[in-house]
Amino acid sequence: MAVHEKIKLILLVDDDIDLLEQNKIIIESKGFKVITAESGEEAWKTFQEIKPDAVIADLIMEHHDSGFVLCHKIKRSEHGKNIPTYILTSATYDTGFKFGVTTKEEKEWIKCDGILNKPVVIDELLSKMESYYEN
Repeated sequence: MAVHEKIKLILLVDDDIDLLEQNKIIIESKGFKVITAESGEEAWKTFQEIKPDAVIADLIMEHHDSGFVLCHKIKRSEHGKNIPTYILTSATYDTGFKFGVTTKEEKEWIKCDGILNKPVVIDELLSKMESYYEN
């Protein structure tokens, strides 16, 4: 089943308003509807209200771990455990520290389905969403 059949509405979260709008335009250009939030707290409230089909959240927002905390809350929720959730970050470029969710240990503490590096590469995002439903 094509990703567009499963994912219609994406919650996109980033405290950098310019990047938020840029990424919204890029994702919408591929036919998705995008709802935005500018903080982890706002995103959690929005998530509970709209129940999106996927979430893409920046890692560092109001706190250094805001994206981790948000994804953890989402994956523990009844609706969130069944939808793809991704962390968007520039931490690898800024720190040289690369992390992912490919090993069992990483999946234990990073509650998301994938890591996307900034800037968003739309084909990478679509590929990750497709593979979520293939597994």
